[in-house]
Amino acid sequence: MGKILIHIIIALAFSIGALTSCSSDGCLENQSSIPLAGFYDSESKQAIVLNSLEVYGIGATGDSLLTTNGVETKQTYLPFRSTQKNTAFCFHYTEFGETNAYNDTIWFDYESTPYFASEECGAMFRYKITSVRHTDILIDSVTITNPEITNVDVERIKIYFKTN
Repeated sequence: MGKILIHIIIALAFSIGALTSCSSDGCLENQSSIPLAGFYDSESKQAIVLNSLEVYGIGATGDSLLTTNGVETKQTYLPFRSTQKNTAFCFHYTEFGETNAYNDTIWFDYESTPYFASEECGAMFRYKITSVRHTDILIDSVTITNPEITNVDVERIKIYFKTN
């Protein structure tokens, strides 16, 4: 019985030690600085949901599809390349079929800055959007609500579509 009691005490000591050694201050924040863009009607300025849209990065390696046709979406993340000063995204409207004649493109110019968040979160990039331009097939305008892109998960880009 004495050996069993000793083993239980040792197991409890290890368990308590393991629990107290874990930091409750761990990285609870998003570890990536990825711009979030919302979709809006250009006339009413109200948020809209699109389901016949594919968004993908231009010049990105591999599969860069960010939104999928047939899936209702009102926002999408537009990841910037930390090693570049600009990134472009294609908006392909699948309701027009496979033709690219109705595609829109948005180009973002930005500055990227490495940022050390904490020991738990590590390093990440922050971005500052310096300019944006776009084609105008179905995109009416693009508004940047805050050019500073950090790891805070907040919509900073508003894309206004012509819906008539």
